[in-house]
Amino acid sequence: MADLLWQKPGVEVDARIQAFLAGDDVLLDREFFLHDIAASRAHAQGLQRIGMLGAGELEALLRELDVLAGDFRSGAFVLDQRYEDGHSAIEARLTERLGDAGKRIHAGRSRNDQVLVATRLWLKDSLAVVQRHARDAAGVALDRAQAEASLAMPGYTHLQRAVVSSAGMWWAGWAEAFIDDAVRARDTAAWIDANPLGSAAGYGINLPLDRDGTTQALGFGRLQVAATYAQLSRGKFELAALEALGSAMLDLRRIAWDLSLFTGSEFGFVALPPEYVTGSSIMPNKRNPDVVELMRGTYASVAAAKAEIEHLLSLPSGYHRDLQVTKGALFHGFGKGLQALALLPDLLRRMQWRPDAMRAALEPSMYATDLAVDLAKQGMPFRDAYREAADPARWAEGDPAASLAARVSPGAAGDLRLDVLRARLDAL
Repeated sequence: MADLLWQKPGVEVDARIQAFLAGDDVLLDREFFLHDIAASRAHAQGLQRIGMLGAGELEALLRELDVLAGDFRSGAFVLDQRYEDGHSAIEARLTERLGDAGKRIHAGRSRNDQVLVATRLWLKDSLAVVQRHARDAAGVALDRAQAEASLAMPGYTHLQRAVVSSAGMWWAGWAEAFIDDAVRARDTAAWIDANPLGSAAGYGINLPLDRDGTTQALGFGRLQVAATYAQLSRGKFELAALEALGSAMLDLRRIAWDLSLFTGSEFGFVALPPEYVTGSSIMPNKRNPDVVELMRGTYASVAAAKAEIEHLLSLPSGYHRDLQVTKGALFHGFGKGLQALALLPDLLRRMQWRPDAMRAALEPSMYATDLAVDLAKQGMPFRDAYREAADPARWAEGDPAASLAARVSPGAAGDLRLDVLRARLDAL
């Protein structure tokens, strides 16, 4: 391992303690490394503007940072156990290549300042991916709601057949859900879009750092002004990002539950694309919806990440090493969540209904609500109409198309208002 910046003279580093302190930093920082390099570029430019670096030194630093980024992408440079973490690796590489100029890159910074800005940039990118996947899923659902508006299927309450519904209503519900998820991801990204670079260890530094300049250089929406708030926001911003991801994952979990049920032989309403099912290792007759089931389970990873960060935030103000643990929670929660969300739009696009099975599942009792409302429209008090319609003797085979067309309350099958949803989607 390279020399430790913080190592004190005469104190020998205990390998076991250092391994505990470093934890998984080297592995986790691979995820944030390119963002750390980007922040280091902006910081170096700011140091040159206040006279801490010469023009030639800055040019050399920027050149070597670009080379390091390229080497990391290609695999020529590997962030491994030679380094304490990603930030020390950057400084070690620059020092190796540039000598004293490389050592100057750390002036005015602390290691937690470095990881804070790198993870903040990473969170912005990750929330943009959440927004994109949610928007894509909403677009597929909206297109299919339009195309399949009149395709009849059972509507369920309490997992019991309740009323006649339609594929259009099913799809419209998911379209609006994922539009909301995309909006929340966008709004959360805007809320956390604050630059912490230059806050040092949370108390600023005795240099006139050009924090406004680095805010612009890194594409942040605003400066996180108070150096002390940069540390107070750590964990809070990460939790908000996970909550935005969690909104989409909750909807993913529920749509996966529907598909799990609808693909079962007891329902038989849906056929999944062949790539989304697997065979059993012991039962030759099985085609299992493994992808859908793992999608259903992925919310657990996001919930675990949220819980981990919530438990870390019982701290007083200022920086604490505990906060480093938030990196692992972020990596795990977003890693699992985005992987599952990425598969959703194509699954929704290619799943196929089995209309005969859906039509066969419609039964006379499912028109009882229509009967009660029709009697009320004729002047019978609804309580009396309800009792009349509850009598199985009054039930009869109905017309699903007529039932759906008569459902004219806004948002129901007879008035889906997909144009309103389309306008919201287009505005994203």
